Amino acid sequence: MWISRIAMWMVLCTVTVAAAPCQIILVSDPSGAAAGTQSTKAEDLPVILSDVIATGGRILSTSRVDLPLSTDEPILSMSTSDSKATFVLANDPRDWSNPLVHVDPDRLYFKKSPPAYDGIGKIYMGREISQVMGHLGAGWLERPEREQEERTDLLMKMMELDRDDVVADIGSGTGYFTLRIAPKVPDGKVVAVDIQPEMNAILEQNAEQQGISNVETVLGAIDDAKIPENSIDVVLFVDAYHEFSNPWEMKQSLYKALRPGGRVVLVEYRAEDPTVLIKPHHKMSEIQARHEFEAAGFRWVTTYDDLPQQHVLIFTKPGSQAEVAE
Repeated sequence: MWISRIAMWMVLCTVTVAAAPCQIILVSDPSGAAAGTQSTKAEDLPVILSDVIATGGRILSTSRVDLPLSTDEPILSMSTSDSKATFVLANDPRDWSNPLVHVDPDRLYFKKSPPAYDGIGKIYMGREISQVMGHLGAGWLERPEREQEERTDLLMKMMELDRDDVVADIGSGTGYFTLRIAPKVPDGKVVAVDIQPEMNAILEQNAEQQGISNVETVLGAIDDAKIPENSIDVVLFVDAYHEFSNPWEMKQSLYKALRPGGRVVLVEYRAEDPTVLIKPHHKMSEIQARHEFEAAGFRWVTTYDDLPQQHVLIFTKPGSQAEVAE
């Protein structure tokens, strides 16, 4: 299939010249977002790719080849079949080793009016983003019965941490999980990220009271975790991801922060279970969670349903393009 597509591309070139660099990008396109587009302009690819991702597509593979072309102008060719689209991009100076960096986030979000009573009226990949629990809800995070209700002790075991892991606790709040993880990584540390300075202040006070020193608090932004690239082994979200107002940008920020092969541990209340008495937009289904993280370049590994009310989904950052294509 690949050979035939490349051959078709070369037939279009009646006069051959020196080999030109070409990027070949294969995506799933279940909604057919690319099918109605016939653009041959290289500058249009980010828009087309954004619309494919927004409607349920994801990158399947990328590769680079050198082909003899009759032009040195940037040019785009595409073909669509079987809910997939293939883009061949020639003579484009941009780095396409990770096509997702060229996605336009503004094309991924839509408005809903009026918003749901527990939502913000912003739709992302078919899901309305929930309202945020403020720092005034800190007491609920630290309630004594939480370990029994949520079996947080089981979650600690599921994380399978190594002594020297660097763990990012995203939406760390008062530090409930940060301060339980820190003793398990004595040769590593926990980077606790929250966008509310009040939460960070509470966490720092709790860490000092417990004599825990391998914790670093970070004041994140709504679209950036503010963590250096390739510095994290494990990212943990506990009942926080559904509140992110800019989930695409945050995931791209964390994708950069993770080392190749690093893991994401996503914990969310099960939307499939009507007995979980949590507001609807503060729950997520496994299908929705996988859809959102796989579209952002992460690879799903497994899902645990051992906790009383929550899923635990494990994703990894692929270590190579071969892993991306799996």
